[in-house]
Amino acid sequence: MRIAIASDHAAVELKAVLREYLIGLGHEVADLGPETADRVDYPDYGYKLAAVVAEGVAERGVALCGSGIGISIAVNRNPACRCALVGEPLSAALAREHNDANVIAMGARLTGEDMAKACLDAFLGTDFGGGRHGPRVSKLSNPQF
Repeated sequence: MRIAIASDHAAVELKAVLREYLIGLGHEVADLGPETADRVDYPDYGYKLAAVVAEGVAERGVALCGSGIGISIAVNRNPACRCALVGEPLSAALAREHNDANVIAMGARLTGEDMAKACLDAFLGTDFGGGRHGPRVSKLSNPQF
């Protein structure tokens, strides 16, 4: 699977660990940055990740920042992205099964490496359930205000 990964400065170390983990699982990984722990703005990297997923360059995305909150908000500004902030595997699996999430977000200050890997495994190993969830997911990309 083609997976894009991006973070802010607070999550650059976790990003490196998860990038290597994903490569070890046989995935093609595009690291969208940053390269160092120098301060950056998470929206810039969230928007970059969202564009790559929305354009189909990557099938899935992994968004990381200190809490996971800010970057998930940035990713979700793109109507083609459904980014779920998770901290444990059940939420990661349900995000795929019920919401067809194509991006997972986690907080490096809140989620340890082993838990982050478990969340990735659940996220990547779960298919969208379809059925009654399909029309609801369609509404996520086509809001009716």
